[in-house]
Amino acid sequence: MTEPAWSMGGPTEQLLEHKSAILELQAKIRIRKIQLRALYGSGLITAISSLAIYIATVATWRTVDIGKVNRIAIPLTIFCAIAFIVQASAESNRMDRKSVRRLELELEIAEERRILQAKDLNFPTDQRQFSYKDSLPRELDQLRAEAQHYRRIHNAFQSVIIIGSLGTTTAASLAETPSYLKWVTVGLSFSVGVSAGYFKYRERSFYLQQTADAIEQHATAFELGIPPYTGEASENLAKLTKEVESLRVEQRKREQQLDQPHEGRDGTV
Repeated sequence: MTEPAWSMGGPTEQLLEHKSAILELQAKIRIRKIQLRALYGSGLITAISSLAIYIATVATWRTVDIGKVNRIAIPLTIFCAIAFIVQASAESNRMDRKSVRRLELELEIAEERRILQAKDLNFPTDQRQFSYKDSLPRELDQLRAEAQHYRRIHNAFQSVIIIGSLGTTTAASLAETPSYLKWVTVGLSFSVGVSAGYFKYRERSFYLQQTADAIEQHATAFELGIPPYTGEASENLAKLTKEVESLRVEQRKREQQLDQPHEGRDGTV
């Protein structure tokens, strides 16, 4: 059995090979996220646009002429539908089709392998700390990506609440004429109620962004040699590692508190 090429190299080459595998997985995750966003986005736009055209046409039948709007909306909806079909076909024919979660799991395994490899090589503590410092940019990107994800969900729910509230009021005022508007009112009220009960997305986004900013502040202070990193290089590196780990632990505690019910956070039963 032939050994992999990387196993024939020295310790440094082995670690570089692990790093290369990690970078490749990170690139695959970015590309996969773009592919899935385009697929689901085009499908969602097609569904919402089709429903909106139908409701608007029925609601304004023989009262308001929306032909000019439909002449623009219908071709755009058809274009989105075609884009969705093309992407869905490409997705079904893709040989290396993997979910983002699967790729992220492979990335975690690759990173764990790199850590175990470095541990087996028995590198000095300062070198492991330096490697930890080099991983901070990826940590910052991940925290900010999660913060942006939760911020988008929060903004989407806020939009549903605002638009739904206005639509409910408008539909309720017209509910005595066409009977179908009563169902529109019920649907809008339900959407507002569901959106108002979302799970602390704004707080999650805020804490993630706050942690990312704090880690970046410490990393910048370390690079520039400004307080509190004004000592020897090894001392500063150890201090940076300690501070970043403290921030990560604090972030995990905040996430656990957000996952708890309201009574648990208040400390009452």
